[in-house]
Amino acid sequence: MEFLILATAHFLALLSPGTDFFIIVSTALRRPLKYAFTVSIGIVTAHALYLCIAVLGLESIKHISGLMETLRYLGGIYLLYIGFMLIKAPKVDMDIEIKKPLHVENLKSEFIKGFLSAFLNPKNIIFYLSLFTTLVSVSTPLYMRSLYALWMCSLVLFWDIGISLMVGNKKVKNRLSSYIFRLEKIAGVILGSFGLLLIFGTKI
Repeated sequence: MEFLILATAHFLALLSPGTDFFIIVSTALRRPLKYAFTVSIGIVTAHALYLCIAVLGLESIKHISGLMETLRYLGGIYLLYIGFMLIKAPKVDMDIEIKKPLHVENLKSEFIKGFLSAFLNPKNIIFYLSLFTTLVSVSTPLYMRSLYALWMCSLVLFWDIGISLMVGNKKVKNRLSSYIFRLEKIAGVILGSFGLLLIFGTKI
């Protein structure tokens, strides 16, 4: 029952589009699928790191002076940067391979982009710490908590890859080809708005 409640709460959170979703979509629209997959792996790596912290019961991390505030500001600035790059990105011919969208040149950079998107969002660590401190019993053994975390990491990975496959499908791209330029601008505005909310919104 504990796992079912935990898994349901986590899945419902995934259904709500956040910063990771829009970064995956923007990458899948412009680049071959391998780039969107790499972004997804970067995102999952950051989630896995925070899940390790939650599993080990290090809830005191959120009380470390200045840590959450630093993450909040860095995350906001990073999202503003990504949003700005999307907004100013030129219109392209989707039949031509674009070599340097968003000034990203290789898979390593895409991994870093995905990792920073998730790692610099303090809501991720707060979400996982909240799940494990409120929904997981203190008597639950470490191996079981680790299995919970493994399940959540796997779900995030399959979910992000699913989004990449859906958006990066050639048929979908062809249908959206006339709208991709505008979709990128919308994604840029949304990511920039998330960044502003992190910087100037309610303190965490």
